[in-house]
Amino acid sequence: MSTTTIRLPEDLKARVAEAAKRAGTTSHSFILDAIAEKAAQEEQRANFDQVAEERHARIAASGQTIPWHEMRVYLENRIAGNAVNRPTARKPVR
Repeated sequence: MSTTTIRLPEDLKARVAEAAKRAGTTSHSFILDAIAEKAAQEEQRANFDQVAEERHARIAASGQTIPWHEMRVYLENRIAGNAVNRPTARKPVR
C-alpha cells in the first residue's frame, strides 16, 4: 500500500467527518470508499462507451437497424409480460 496526501479545504474536511460519523466509519475509510466508488463509476462509463462504439461500428458496417417505434413497442410488451417476437434489424427505407 502506498501513501498519497490529499489536501482538503476545511469545510470539505468537516463535511467528510460528519458524513463518516453518520455512516459509522472513519473519515479515512469514508474517503477510500468514495474514491473506490468514483473509480468504479468511471470504469463503468468507459465500458459503456466501448460497448456503444462497438455497436455503432456494427450498425455502420451492416447498415441494419431496428426503427425506434418498433423497438419501443417490443420493449413495452416485454415489460408488460407479453410474449412477443423480437424485431428484426434491416436496412432503413429512404
